[in-house]
Amino acid sequence: MTIQHRPRRRRYPGDVTTVPLSPVSDADLEVLREQLGRPSRGAVGIAARCVCGNPTVVATSPRLPDGTPFPTFYYLTHPAATVAMSVLEADHVMRALNDELADDEDLAAAYAAAHEAYLRDRAVYGEVEEIDGISAGGMPTRVKCLHALAGHALAAGPGVNPIGDRALELSSWSPDRCVCERPGNAG
Repeated sequence: MTIQHRPRRRRYPGDVTTVPLSPVSDADLEVLREQLGRPSRGAVGIAARCVCGNPTVVATSPRLPDGTPFPTFYYLTHPAATVAMSVLEADHVMRALNDELADDEDLAAAYAAAHEAYLRDRAVYGEVEEIDGISAGGMPTRVKCLHALAGHALAAGPGVNPIGDRALELSSWSPDRCVCERPGNAG
């Protein structure tokens, strides 16, 4: 399955890569409120959008406005995507992915690199001592949350987070096919 509509990673001075974020508009905040069932907290940008333009992944400050440390920089918000990841988790796909990770040194190395990329991306928005070295989804050594890993894969684009890419390939959801229940979407 080919997944499009993902931003390309950019190279910056010092060979640091980071995902380009689009600004969060008032309309985005309203969509995020509808998607999450609550106001979004600490949004610093939209890291991925579905084909209709609605947010799919929001980038969240590593420290929320109330002071709480928040390691999940790439937060999957699209309802159909979150359901698809929940279905995979319920089907015990994480167990199989953990087994693959344990048996494949190349996969483990790529997953560790994804962890480092995640930390670099988040560090642009602040260093938070309480979550230093902690990324999301179980990285760098295990698969714990497909939602976080798919969010990173959608934000960073194919080839950055191999487990997130695999979860998206296994899922029934695609950002190329809009299923948003919002009037005026392009789906």
